[in-house]
Amino acid sequence: MSQFMDCIKAPNANLAIAKGQYRNVSSIHKFGAVPAMSQNQTGTIWDIDDTSYPWDSFATAGVLTIPVVNASDDGKNITLLGLDADYLEIQETITVSSSASTNSTNSFKRIYRAFVHDGSQANVGDILVQKSGVTVAAIKAGKSQTLMAVYTVPAGKDAYILKGTTTCQSGADATGNMFIRYFGENAFRIGHSFEVSGAGGQYSYEFGVPLKIPAKSDIDVRATVRSNNARVTAAFDIILDEY
Repeated sequence: MSQFMDCIKAPNANLAIAKGQYRNVSSIHKFGAVPAMSQNQTGTIWDIDDTSYPWDSFATAGVLTIPVVNASDDGKNITLLGLDADYLEIQETITVSSSASTNSTNSFKRIYRAFVHDGSQANVGDILVQKSGVTVAAIKAGKSQTLMAVYTVPAGKDAYILKGTTTCQSGADATGNMFIRYFGENAFRIGHSFEVSGAGGQYSYEFGVPLKIPAKSDIDVRATVRSNNARVTAAFDIILDEY
């Protein structure tokens, strides 16, 4: 049985969760950045400019493909984190090639993070992760990890969002929304809305009562840049309670 109620009442509960001291209670820090969102464009805060995250590509579970990579990245191991067809957490490491695309062995229903598992240096070129030819994750050159402000709550767990934060490049400003598609519903709807200005500094919001997101629900943080092209970032902290 989960110790969630015990841990949220305890002093220094967040540190204890990070240390794994409470049974069936864990956390995840999600963060993303869009390199240069165009003025008056709306898109998900992830590694691809001016695009909404392609959720429709995951209508069914399937293998993921990493196309041919830069010659300097040949042989690097890339770890994929996501969910399987039953929305259970899954992880797989793939060795990429500069001469041929490589496929995952497992079937993925979602992917929410990918990173360079090893290697003497960061990735030299962009490394794309695709499903049926559509890019669903991207590790930009020199980053070694995706920057995706999207997440899907695993099966058998409830998510509690504690805090969210956003930044915008100096000289620009943006309207943002955290969209949530609750499991069993077809459409995303706004769970939290914010305004951010580079001149005004970081936007930060701590939920007085954590925002509960049920299992198998999707989270997608999006922004519309109003003035000047801009790099926009977003991050949110989640406690996961396994039931």
